[in-house]
Amino acid sequence: MEKWSLMAITVLLALTVRWTVSLGSYSGAGKPPMYGDYEAQRHWQEVTYNLPIRQWYFNTSDNNLLYWGLDYPPLTAYHSFVCAYIAKLINPDWIALHTSRGYESQPHKLFMRTTVFVADLLVYIPAVILYCFSLKETSTKKKVSSALCILLYPGLILIDHGHFQYNSVSLGFALWGVLYLSYDWDLLGSVAFCLALNYKQMELYHSLPFFCYLLGKCFKKGLKGKGLVLLTKIAGTVVVSFAVCWLPFCTDMEQIMQVLRRLFPIDRGLFEDKVANIWCSLSVLIKIKNIISPQTQLKLSFAVTFLSLLPTCIKLTVQPSLRGFKFALVSCALSFFLFSFQVHEKSILLVSVPVCLIINEIPFMATWFLLVSTFSMLPLLLKDGLLLAYAVTTLAFLSVCVASFSIFEKTSAEDLQLKPFSLSLKGYVSWFKSFPKIVRSLFLLSVTLMGLLSVMSAAMHPPQRLPDLFPVSVSVISCLHFLLFLVYFNVVLLWDSKNSRSQKKIS
Repeated sequence: MEKWSLMAITVLLALTVRWTVSLGSYSGAGKPPMYGDYEAQRHWQEVTYNLPIRQWYFNTSDNNLLYWGLDYPPLTAYHSFVCAYIAKLINPDWIALHTSRGYESQPHKLFMRTTVFVADLLVYIPAVILYCFSLKETSTKKKVSSALCILLYPGLILIDHGHFQYNSVSLGFALWGVLYLSYDWDLLGSVAFCLALNYKQMELYHSLPFFCYLLGKCFKKGLKGKGLVLLTKIAGTVVVSFAVCWLPFCTDMEQIMQVLRRLFPIDRGLFEDKVANIWCSLSVLIKIKNIISPQTQLKLSFAVTFLSLLPTCIKLTVQPSLRGFKFALVSCALSFFLFSFQVHEKSILLVSVPVCLIINEIPFMATWFLLVSTFSMLPLLLKDGLLLAYAVTTLAFLSVCVASFSIFEKTSAEDLQLKPFSLSLKGYVSWFKSFPKIVRSLFLLSVTLMGLLSVMSAAMHPPQRLPDLFPVSVSVISCLHFLLFLVYFNVVLLWDSKNSRSQKKIS
């Protein structure tokens, strides 16, 4: 009973923080003619309610795709329609065709914020709570602490309840998938991930770990017996799930192709804004967009992404384990973020939520990564007027992690899951004895640097000849962090001896 009381307090605290952040500004507030993501979500409600389904993704006189045209999968469109139906009951002006463009008012802001709040409460938060309760060999205190840290992660709160998006829905469905797989409910896990992928196409970042883990389980069961049966069931479940989601668009092939063109536009370029990935960082020195054609950029990013994913995917397929699966979610998503095509700064959330899932195992590195991921979105948050919310939620999150997990005491090679790797280097590297001190020093240096750059970005004007100095600095510094984290997570996964023990249980 005590653990449920503690978890209820945790949820109430998380909801309070979310609602407090939602009282602030949002993307594009009072900035015509395009406004921002808030207007994009409102416009999708307008389109889905007033136009027939066959016109949702097509450019028409009533649906100008250049003005926030729908570019997410069908489940997002259906969600927009449900929100629009409720909005119509409250105030039809909010979604009136054409005339509602750029609509802003306090009652409407309250309605829009509530839709995000309810989606979070229905999909994401229950998944987090049940996931933390499912953690094995973990005390009640650790389970509650994990839930508190995950639910107070500032990046997701600031983007969904500040900037304004519904990332908690797709990430929540993905988390339900992880939860179901942890109980060996593979078909339900497949359905949950299909829902995530059909809500936001960026869930492709997580697709390979799901695929490789389930395929590895089938291999271990034997593809001439139970494994083949399981593989057939999973394949059938995926096909049926997609068919149900896409059914209204299956009237003709042109409908399907148009939706796909909207979901995967290659004409937008390699990256947008000042995203903390390798291509944006390299463009400081080499203007990749100017010297390489879009088609070549696409092929290059695909090749580099594929090569960076390969070791993790092979390891997970050959030695499937739940622990390896969670680390693979982190590693693969981070590879996609750093090297893939058309990456947005908000896509780092697809890495951050899997990192949240392993915060009880490597609290020090997880906390560090989650702080950097929030910092990497600083230019966007400043543009939205969310400086105060960013500062308060970030400091609160760091304080909670320090108090809950004593992270500065968890910096040994064993605590960081690097013991197998350090043993393989024994005799070659002598500095592993002072490793904890080095890691703590690097963390403090990193946090200090992020703090200084945050203050400078908010309080100082850049030189006239370098107007993007601060956003670019944030991008490059964050990217360097992420590259080091990618190496770290791959080392932990590839040298992990626990995977082979877990894998024997599966077989």
